[in-house]
Amino acid sequence: MKGHLVTVDLPFSPWAKSTHSGPDGGECVEWAPSYASAAGVVPIRDSKHPTGPILTVTPHAWAGLVTLARNADL
Repeated sequence: MKGHLVTVDLPFSPWAKSTHSGPDGGECVEWAPSYASAAGVVPIRDSKHPTGPILTVTPHAWAGLVTLARNADL
């Protein structure tokens, strides 16, 4: 899986958090679906550090990560 860390700000892209995230945060990632649709890359960030770096991956890699997380015994 190939990704890139970038420090761009995506102020106009709403970020989506996992439905498994509790109100206290916890270990979670967020992604920007509208940006992903428009740009063809999926930006991912740590929900605890929203101003930190953003990892971008291909839609195919993102789908693989989601599948892996859904099938993991967490």
